[in-house]
Amino acid sequence: MQKAGSIGLTLGRLQYISCGNTAREQEDNIRRVLDNGGDWVQVRWKNATQKERLALCETIVKHCHAYQAVCIINDSVAIAKIVDADGVHLGLSDESVVSARHTLGLKKIIGGTANTLDDVNRRAKEGCNYIGLGPYRFTTGKENLSPLLGITGYEYILQALAEQGISVPPLFAVGGITLADVEPIRNTGIYGVAVSGAITQQPHLIPFFKDKLQ
Repeated sequence: MQKAGSIGLTLGRLQYISCGNTAREQEDNIRRVLDNGGDWVQVRWKNATQKERLALCETIVKHCHAYQAVCIINDSVAIAKIVDADGVHLGLSDESVVSARHTLGLKKIIGGTANTLDDVNRRAKEGCNYIGLGPYRFTTGKENLSPLLGITGYEYILQALAEQGISVPPLFAVGGITLADVEPIRNTGIYGVAVSGAITQQPHLIPFFKDKLQ
């Protein structure tokens, strides 16, 4: 485990990004993840109203805390604040990290998306606690994908950071990741992975993901 900046918490190496077209599907999928040992959930439900997302997040925060799991909210600092989630994940076009930190305080996790080396440097300067770097491969879970990175993309970025002597927060690979991808991704030096579809479909694989991330 690696310390995550000023929040004084440790970050697990496996994050689950929720799936589901309805509140019931979202909740059922997340419950199965928690039942199978998932300990870090990012609630992501794009095709919902703010009211629907708020209601779901209130429920999921309670479930996660009952399992002693971390719960962060995708995109919405306002919802993360209202439901007292453990943090928020911000896309490159979302609210700024500085603004989110002002709203949520120093003890909350703030993650940020990055697609390129320049993005990683920007996120590091902004003070993210972790960076979701991708996409690793094509995924149907996200529209308007940036160019795929693959193993060679991660190797290039990590080598460039090492050459520049730049310290960055933990990097998480994201985008269409399966169990078979974990070992080669970890071999690049990437800290952890954020997984959606593979775990939604087979939550019983969570212990195997965790084992490969040690």
